[in-house]
Amino acid sequence: MAYRLANGDVAEAEITLYGSLAETGLGHGTDKALVAGLLGMDTDDKRLRYSMLLAQEAGINITFHISDEEREHPNTVEIRIKGTNGDITEIVGESLGGALVQIVRLNGMSVKISGEYPTLVVLYEDKPGVISKVTETLAKHNANIAFMKVFRMAKREDACMVIETDSELCDDIIADIYDSIDRAYEVRTI
Repeated sequence: MAYRLANGDVAEAEITLYGSLAETGLGHGTDKALVAGLLGMDTDDKRLRYSMLLAQEAGINITFHISDEEREHPNTVEIRIKGTNGDITEIVGESLGGALVQIVRLNGMSVKISGEYPTLVVLYEDKPGVISKVTETLAKHNANIAFMKVFRMAKREDACMVIETDSELCDDIIADIYDSIDRAYEVRTI
């Protein structure tokens, strides 16, 4: 999910493990799995165990930190990604067990992104009409919304719309959403 939220542009990543991930993560391969994800690999990719080497070969600088700071969830990871163009994506995720994860912060904003459904994430300036424009665009393309959540920093500041859909969204829909929204910062799919 971090790879997709960074639009697949990962030049550097700083990863901090908390709680039980800090205690056992490196020995249990969490480091390799996280780096594989940042390379865009699926969980069943046979190259996963070589992810550190593959990142190094690709010129991607990965730094790990272990923290004893207590977090709300015992299996927390914080990832700060720098893209080739200098853009920064900051993500805080929680490992829920049974291969389930949840993104709880995105670029400093509290969110809840499970990735269980095809998910549209829209970062935008909070102002009237944005939500209706996005949902109208989805309806125009016959995309059904399964779940929807909206988060914001404060009134008229940065906001995040998380829409889980019944089917994958094609590039045409993403382009239409960009065209329909004034001041959309990012539109991503997971």
